[in-house]
Amino acid sequence: MAGVNRLGAATSPYLLQHADNPVDWWEWGPEAFAEARRRNVPILLSVGYAACHWCHVMAHESFEDEATAAYLNEHFVSIKVDREERPDVDAVYMQATTAMTGQGGWPMTVVMDHEGAPFFAGTYLPDQPRHGSPSFTQVLRALSGAWADRGDDVRRTAASVAEHLRKDASLPAYALTAERIDGAVATLAGEFDPLAGGFGGAPKFPPTMVLEFLRRYRGDSVQQARHMLARTVAAMAGSGMYDQVGGGFARYAVDRGWVVPHFEKMLYDNAQLLGLYARLGNELGHRIATETADFMIRELRTAEGGFASALDADSPAEPGGHAEEGLFYAWTPDQLAAVLGPTDGAWAAELFGVTDEGTFEHGMSTLQLRHHPQDEADRARLADVRRRLLAAREQRPRPARDDKVVAAWNGLAISGLVDAARRLDRPDYLAAAVDAAELLERLHLRDGRILRVSRDGRAGAHAGVLEDYGCVASGFLALAQASADGRWLRLATGLLDTALAGFAAPDGGFFDTSADAEVLVTRPRDPGDNASPSGFSSLVHALVEAHALTGEGRYRDAAEAALATVSVLADKAPRFAGWSLAAAVTMLDGPLEVAVVGPAGPERDALVAKALTLPGAVVVATDQPEQTGIALLTGRTPVDGRPAAYVCRGFVCERPVTEPDGIG
Repeated sequence: MAGVNRLGAATSPYLLQHADNPVDWWEWGPEAFAEARRRNVPILLSVGYAACHWCHVMAHESFEDEATAAYLNEHFVSIKVDREERPDVDAVYMQATTAMTGQGGWPMTVVMDHEGAPFFAGTYLPDQPRHGSPSFTQVLRALSGAWADRGDDVRRTAASVAEHLRKDASLPAYALTAERIDGAVATLAGEFDPLAGGFGGAPKFPPTMVLEFLRRYRGDSVQQARHMLARTVAAMAGSGMYDQVGGGFARYAVDRGWVVPHFEKMLYDNAQLLGLYARLGNELGHRIATETADFMIRELRTAEGGFASALDADSPAEPGGHAEEGLFYAWTPDQLAAVLGPTDGAWAAELFGVTDEGTFEHGMSTLQLRHHPQDEADRARLADVRRRLLAAREQRPRPARDDKVVAAWNGLAISGLVDAARRLDRPDYLAAAVDAAELLERLHLRDGRILRVSRDGRAGAHAGVLEDYGCVASGFLALAQASADGRWLRLATGLLDTALAGFAAPDGGFFDTSADAEVLVTRPRDPGDNASPSGFSSLVHALVEAHALTGEGRYRDAAEAALATVSVLADKAPRFAGWSLAAAVTMLDGPLEVAVVGPAGPERDALVAKALTLPGAVVVATDQPEQTGIALLTGRTPVDGRPAAYVCRGFVCERPVTEPDGIG
């Protein structure tokens, strides 16, 4: 018997996946809390996202089960939340989950009182007892019984947890000096995996923001930083985490050696990695950036011009069959031979590390490319093999796509595409970035504020959080640099002004939600980066870039004050402060501001290309500097009719140069 379908009109594909469950789901909102008070039952909060493998498993085992649903419907009010749509709700209860259990993850399962104070938290809960742990139903019965029999104790526990979550979030502030940045590199070196690249053991996530910090770093340990960078980008590019057939990266590897990924492909990962590899400026970087951008445009671009959030980890074994993780991407030697023929099949199996035993499951292997062919004939053969495998793979049942457009992640996509467009001479990438930016402007911007998501050309109701403001502003600023169009600069600074007014914390940092946002158990605030930049670090980068283009000192002052509040995190756990450290390095260097003026053509292109090799530099070029509305360009002129580059720090410029070698 189906539950009440309150999710059918949701913009979230994750909520829509659960719309026909027998569970009587509610969306997050005051109506659900009022219903729990009316019935005097606790609230069960289930948080996940559409591409989450274990979310699918728990849904199949428990939320689609009639008996489990009947118990939930009788004894709880059940709320379903998409963490990507409501990162504020997710952040608050993930903080509670990690505090109560020592770990986090999705699906996240929280039980709380009528004020939203949690008294139980966990992640995936199986339908049967395992390894001494209770089943989901056993947990539900125990919690319902405690609520009925020891309600006062339960509410005291919940109030205590809520008070812990509300504790003073002020952060000590001191400058991120060159010496402290050197110390962060030393700490990272102690956590570096010299054999496989990356940091720490399994599971291993792409440390994109840390790698950009190491790319920009120019201190005493620069050789060590460059080694960690080069080893890791090469390892990831050749790994099973990278889609060797279709391009693009999976979310993480389950093993230390990057062999087997968790197969979901997220926009935020690929957008950031696209930009990182494009900025490397070498053959490997150009190849991976091109393949990743092509993947994003081919498989994640929406009909409206934005970019979808993710591709699922799972795909059906056959049309209508039960979904299994990774089947779309893994191969056996026989499958390769069936597509390529025995000779090319055997060659591809050896090149990609596909074995008879398999490196994954069911005798299948992920594809790895640890040694890219150097011989031209072998490269041509590889390109032909990839083309044929991609065509054959298109006939397999495809993973589902979460096609909601998240503002922050589209901001990251815009930035990554602009980086690739400018460095790889790909105007089509720039056009795709403009399309995504115009979608954000058209659907997501309302009176200077951002809406978090849209889907099928319809904006959702949820307010943007700090990362939306920071990432979208950075995307607009990237377009302002690439196009010298002051429109994008005006949109970006409008967002920054709104963020400074609504998200500022008394100590100089930022909250993750606006001062007028929905009041939760606590106001979330986390300056640490995770798989994507924190709202804090993304906003700092946007502030630094805005100052470089406008000369507005208030943007630099806000960035400096904010960076001081992240110093403790940068000292103790630099793996979670990589994007802030990258901004700090840029600020120590100036940042470098490069204005290139003069007629378009090879000479100007050469100046821009050289300027883009300067780590963290803001580079803008035009033949009409006075008409752009960009202060960095104002008053700049060509030299003897030739394009000229002005290299500046704080709008104090060196003599203009007309040759690329003069830029340094």
